[in-house]
Amino acid sequence: MLIHSASQVLTLAGGPQRGDRLGDLGLIEDGAVLIRGEEIAAVGPSRDLLAAYPHEPRLDASGCAVLPGFVDPHTHLVWAGDRAAEFEMKMAGARYLDILAAGGGILSTVRATRAAALEDLLAQTRARALRMFAHGTTTAEAKTGYGLETAAELKLLDALLRLDAEGPLEIAPTFLGAHAVAPEFKDNPQAYTDLLCNEMLPAVRRWWDERAGAARPLPFVDVFCETGAFDLAQSEQILTRARDLGFPLKIHADEFDNLGGASLAVRLGAASADHLVKTSAADIAALGASETVAVSLPCTPFGLAETEYTPARAILEADGILALATDCNPGTAWNESMQFVIALACRTLKLTPAQAIAAATINAAHAIRRADRIGSLEAGKQADLLVLSVPDYRQLGYRFGGNLVRLVVKRGRVYEVGAGIRPWSG
Repeated sequence: MLIHSASQVLTLAGGPQRGDRLGDLGLIEDGAVLIRGEEIAAVGPSRDLLAAYPHEPRLDASGCAVLPGFVDPHTHLVWAGDRAAEFEMKMAGARYLDILAAGGGILSTVRATRAAALEDLLAQTRARALRMFAHGTTTAEAKTGYGLETAAELKLLDALLRLDAEGPLEIAPTFLGAHAVAPEFKDNPQAYTDLLCNEMLPAVRRWWDERAGAARPLPFVDVFCETGAFDLAQSEQILTRARDLGFPLKIHADEFDNLGGASLAVRLGAASADHLVKTSAADIAALGASETVAVSLPCTPFGLAETEYTPARAILEADGILALATDCNPGTAWNESMQFVIALACRTLKLTPAQAIAAATINAAHAIRRADRIGSLEAGKQADLLVLSVPDYRQLGYRFGGNLVRLVVKRGRVYEVGAGIRPWSG
């Protein structure tokens, strides 16, 4: 199929964008994209591609901007229940860590998720995944972390594998058994850390090898390096053990306190360090000299009604690789729309729309180490792209609260977005 006559095609070609290069959209006016099967075959001016491929089925994108599908590199997509009551407490002045210490927060969702049957988890998570897809996210990282015991964590991994197989949203799984200290170990976090290293991580590796095998890359392993969760030494113990077992790494760092998690991520070669609100100048410098992506989650401080956000400008000045994500979760950021993240990043991180789009596509793909096949529109890459209902990419960022996506293309298949998601009828 030849998608042609787009007012703008944003290719984002050339790989992840560091520092002041962020925002290079590779814009083609009156552009076209040729899709063959599940891949992009050619990208260029409409005049050239219409002449070169006169017999292709066509999709007229006149008056529409076309860009890569959004990649959401940090979500907690699979959980049961909600925490609306805690939101009311937060708005009345309770702090997140205070709610966690009282048995709420993550632990509240852990209780609901442990109790949920797999089919119930699938139904609740599927609805969120479809809302993500309808708003233009074609690939999302998704973490476990609401089980905090071996069997429950494996149930969440099972749910993620099943949802990835049924699509249309592509899912990159992450094991986050170190999301919080399990309630059974609340007085002995080191014992839970040892359990993660000695029992849970090896069990995940065995389970993955049996269920997924060599056909799929290993899931990431993540840890919440934070006051009230895992300290720096415990985080290093968990991530080092995960690395020894072959897992790629991620880390939650500097959401509330600067413990040095970002520098630890760099030292261990982690794919990304995420949150990064309280990140020090030394940690920012380390990120800027590395391939570890700095993933900002602006919905989280927004959801907590806080005023401090990721120091994005400092990260870019240090030549860092900046990406954006929703942090979709039941406690602080129940948001499935990367469009809203882009709008929020423009206002709170002081990014231009072009920079925010690059951070939500090619750099976000690099944060889950899939930039070689998604995140940009280039020949040979997977045909994941969006046709917007507007002619100018700057409408993303400028507008918020709605949905500017008209069509979503995933692996070459076209879906219409309206009251629901359905295959495009032409």
